[in-house]
Amino acid sequence: MPSRAEQDKRDYLSSYSTIFVVNPSVFPVGFSIFRIMNKSLPIIIFCLSLCFLWTGCKEKKVTLGKDISFEKEENIRYGNDSEQILDLYLPHQEPSKKKDAFIIIHGGGWRGGDKSQLTFFTLSMMQKFPDHIFVNINYRLATATSPGIPNQTDDIQKVIQYLDKKLKYKPRLILLGNSAGAHLSMLYAYHFDVEKKVKAVVNMVGPSDLSDPGFEKYADYSFVKNYLVNPKVVVSGRSKTSFASPISWVDSSSAPTLSYYGNRDQVIPLSQKRRLDSVFAQNKVSYESYEFNGGHLDWDKAPNDEFLIDKIATFLKQLDEKITHR
Repeated sequence: MPSRAEQDKRDYLSSYSTIFVVNPSVFPVGFSIFRIMNKSLPIIIFCLSLCFLWTGCKEKKVTLGKDISFEKEENIRYGNDSEQILDLYLPHQEPSKKKDAFIIIHGGGWRGGDKSQLTFFTLSMMQKFPDHIFVNINYRLATATSPGIPNQTDDIQKVIQYLDKKLKYKPRLILLGNSAGAHLSMLYAYHFDVEKKVKAVVNMVGPSDLSDPGFEKYADYSFVKNYLVNPKVVVSGRSKTSFASPISWVDSSSAPTLSYYGNRDQVIPLSQKRRLDSVFAQNKVSYESYEFNGGHLDWDKAPNDEFLIDKIATFLKQLDEKITHR
């Protein structure tokens, strides 16, 4: 019988929901969303997969309400590696207006996962933020011979460069990720964003301090410690885990951050939230931090998802008001 932590890890790496957004031209009944567990209904998944192979990367209109619609491009390459692909959602509302952009970064222990895991949540966010651009990305996954860092933070930078070129302006960015994706969002924003393009970070169950004894109980911690970071990029005087810990780089200029952690999470303990909150408070960084009832995979389950989206909306609105009144 596997332990709860081992089961959380297995679920985390392999049992996310698969989301399909169906083009009305393929199914005349109209736009539909099917949320199906990976290991069930294989025939439907196979048939829908064939539809996606057929439609390829064509632009599609995604309608989420009477006055909410987006143009969608799937699987755009932003680099030469097969894993460097993204889905882009451009709102129809006020097309000439410069808009802020969410960059959505999936979890999966740095060496697993896929952008499809966050498609359903992205669609929910699009309903709440119909005037924002959304970019849901894949990135190069880590292996024992190809460390995640700096590859994965470099990939975020490449996505930003692609977006600037595509839009012909530099949007303000909100990096939003879950678990490993939240870690990368924070690490990029606090350390690698030298131009300070990141307006805010939304951190769902992200590890903030890789040297936390509570996090060392993570079932795959040996990989994190030994293979996540390329030693060639580590700053002198720091360990690899310190270099890769977002809290190591927080200062008074760090991006405002909203965090969301589970009170029964067996993968990312609540000590990660407390450590992050403490560093933010010490450096007078604007932040909000919340707990939800549940484990590592429960942040996007009702009612936790609705609570989170409402808090994101309030947080960003307050941030915009502060920027306006400066």
